Order: sequence, then structure tokens, then C-alpha cells
Amino acid sequence: MDALDLARWQFGVTTVYHFIFVPLTIGLAPLVAIMQTAWLRTGNERWLRLTKFFGKLLLINFAIGVATGIVQEFQFGMAWPSYSRFVGDVFGAPLAMEALAAFFVESTFLGLWIFGWDRLPKKIHLACIWAVAIATNLSAFFILAANSWMQHPVGTTYNFETGRAEMTDIGAVLTNPTVLAAFPHTISAAFLTAGTFVAGIAAWWMVKKVRSGDAATARDVYRPAVILGLVTMLVSGAGVALSGDWQAKLMFDQQPAKMAAAEGLCESTDGASFSILAIGDLSNDCDGVTHVIEIPGLTSFLATGDFDSRIRGVDELQDYYAQWVSDWEQENGVAPTFDDSTNFYPNLLITYWSFRLMIGFGIGSAALSLAALWLLRRKGSTTDKPWFGRLGIAAIATPFLASAFGWIFTEMGRQPWVVAPNPNASGVDGVWLLTARGISDQASATNILVSLIGFTLLYGVLAVAWYRLMHRYTIEGVAASEKDPSPEARAARSDASDDDAPLSFAY
Repeated sequence: MDALDLARWQFGVTTVYHFIFVPLTIGLAPLVAIMQTAWLRTGNERWLRLTKFFGKLLLINFAIGVATGIVQEFQFGMAWPSYSRFVGDVFGAPLAMEALAAFFVESTFLGLWIFGWDRLPKKIHLACIWAVAIATNLSAFFILAANSWMQHPVGTTYNFETGRAEMTDIGAVLTNPTVLAAFPHTISAAFLTAGTFVAGIAAWWMVKKVRSGDAATARDVYRPAVILGLVTMLVSGAGVALSGDWQAKLMFDQQPAKMAAAEGLCESTDGASFSILAIGDLSNDCDGVTHVIEIPGLTSFLATGDFDSRIRGVDELQDYYAQWVSDWEQENGVAPTFDDSTNFYPNLLITYWSFRLMIGFGIGSAALSLAALWLLRRKGSTTDKPWFGRLGIAAIATPFLASAFGWIFTEMGRQPWVVAPNPNASGVDGVWLLTARGISDQASATNILVSLIGFTLLYGVLAVAWYRLMHRYTIEGVAASEKDPSPEARAARSDASDDDAPLSFAY
């Protein structure tokens, strides 16, 4: 492979690996805050025990997520300096906002929450975890604003003298219709991930406790956690579906080649069907592709709300983009940036299947939701069915996989652009960049290969560490009891002598 292929693999590996941790952190932080709020309002010790249990898992996930995310930012300068030079004036603004307005708040208040259990009053300590939850979601918004600008550039002009995109309206960047659709979709998926995580672990422990004869703990501690996860899954699942439909309609308008590739739609069609299964080559020349199972008119309906509307296929879109770029370059005296071998649509095989796998892995959360609704339908009921515990553990992985394939679809579907064109908007002519033009002209394939191998090995070690820590503290379960650690409670118990006690993990 050449330097471009290796650089794309490198960024893809680090991004997908990093995004394993992101949705769980985004969704679990508010759920932990809800658990602590329930403890503060009810005084019931079970919510304190659940807060500490899932809080430890949140902290492990957060730490690994931060470590893996930093690597991505270095890659902008190491492997993609031409891209960074082109977009830096625009892309850097939301990233700076994310660091200053969100990440600093997130990390500062997380530290106060970790070490403030016995130092801060209950309400102040609770406010810390809510600040973390809000800042985590705010951080996601700024990151998505930067990514959405790459998908659909707005608020920008092209400077012919410097050859760079320059921001003219930060408000347009932050209110980009693409980010307004992507943010609720991503956050809903994050809550679905966290809800499945909480419900899955609690379901496994509930079954184990009932079968070991401790039905009281199963009913009083783990059942409420399953219910919290279940409610989260139901609400967020609806959010994923609704925001996904909104996002798909925008993509059909903004990036028609991505959505045509997602359907394996080679020729323009009136009343385009939704393909559930396609066989054949699915290579970029569309030869030999047969849609075996289809839902008539559904793709047209998803795109426009009309079952009979016309959807452009990748063959027509190839000619459209080639002509549009060629005309713009001739009008502005710009050297050609492509040749006859350039495909203006993404890899059909990856785009087609990543789109379906993204949707298909949602079945795991749905199966756990349906099972929990049935088995726990009576007030105070628990279950000892081993299959429910195993389903809970198996379902945990599915929203993680769905999120990963969602990002693969989003990023691979944008190819061959690293900044997709927006020919329908005034003021952004020329604000587009082919991926092949964004890579460093100094970094050799060997250099990138060495760093790719190094990152992959390092991430493999981190994956083992993450799994062992998560497994260790998960199988310990919720503590048998927890004292109220707040200063006011400790003063009432006269046990202030614990000040110098050694710290256990996280607390």
C-alpha cells in the first residue's frame, strides 16, 4: 500500500478504537448522575451503592478514552498536514472550544467528584457529576460541529491567494443543519449504549443473585438498575430512529453519492427500493450486483417522503461531480485536481454493509429490552432464567458495534472527499478537498507503516488493560453496603479519623 492507504488505515484504526469508549462515557455519565440524584433525594443506600459501582466503570472508560483520543490530534500534523493547512482556520475553532469550554470543565469536575466524596457537601458533590455529564455532551457537540463541517461546509469562503478555507461565520458552523441532525443521533446512540451496558450488567447480576438464594439483593439493588437501563434504552432507541431518519434525509440532499452507495444503487431510479440483501461484486463499477431482497419504494420515501421520487444512482453522480469540479476549476483557473480514474463515490462494498450492520446490531438492545419488559412486567419481580443473564452480557457489545459501523459508514461514505463539496450553497465555492490532496508529501509509506504498527500494538495493550479492569470491577458487583461518605454524615458519626485512610481505586 502507498502512503495514502496507510495513513487512512492509521486514522481509521485509531478512530474506531477511540470511539469504543466515547459513547459509553457520554451516556454513562448522566446515568451515574441520575443514580446519585436518586440517592440524595431518597436516602436509599442502594442508589449510593449503584453510583459507586457504575462510577468506577465510568472512570476506567474515561481514562482510556482520553489517552486514545489524544493520538488523533497528533495525526493531523503528522500524516495530514495538507488537510490541516486547508481547514485549520475553520476546523480549529470548534476543537478549541471543545478543549476550553468542555474538556477542561469535564476533567476538573471529574477530579472533584472522585476525591470530593468526603470533602464536599452532598449537593455540591452531586453538582460535580452533573457538570461532568453536561460537559461530556457539550464536548461531543463541538467535535461533531467540526466533523459536520467536513461533511457539509458552511460559513466559509475560499481564499485563492493562500489556497485555504477561511471562516466567515462561526454561528453558521455551530448551527450547521448537519450537526443539528448528527448531535441528537450520536447522543441517542450513546444513551442506548450506556442503557444497554447498565441493564446488561444488572441483569446478569440479578439472575446470579436469585440463583444463589439472595433474592432480596436482586430485587432491591439490581432490579432498579435494570429498570433504569430499560427506560434509557426505550427512550434513546426512539431517539436513534427519529434522528436517523432526519439525518438520512439530509444526507440524500447533501451527500447523494454516500446514500446511493449505501443502497448499492448504481442507476438512477424512480421509486427506489430499499435493499436488505444484495449479492454480486459490489465493486465500484457496479457490474453484477443483484438486489435479492427489497422493500419497494422505501429508499425514495426515506429520502424525500415520497415513495415514487427519483433517486440518483452512483453512475449519474459520478458524471455530475466530475463535470461540476471540472467547470469550477476552469472558471477559476485552478489546476486540475483529478483525472479520469477518480471515483467521486465511495467504496460500495464497505458503505453498503456498514450501513446495514449499523442498523442490524441495534437488534441486541431491542432483544434485551423486550426480554426485560416481559420478565419484569410485574411490580418487584425478578427472574432466575440463565438465558436472560447471558442475553444481558451478549447485548452489551451490540450498540458498541453499531456505533463503530455508523462511524465507518459516515467517514468512508464521504470518500473520496476529506471535505465534501457543498455546491448548493453560496459563499463556499472551492471549499472542498480530495482525501488524496490532504496527506503529507513528506511522510513516507515506511514512516506511516511503522507508526501504524506501533499504534496498533499499543492500542492492543490498552484494550487488554481496559478489559481486565472493567471485568475485575464488574465481577465484584455492587458493594454489600456503603456508608454515607459526605462530611455532614461523617460528622454525625464522629468518624473524621478516616481522613488519612489510603485511597481505594477511584475513591
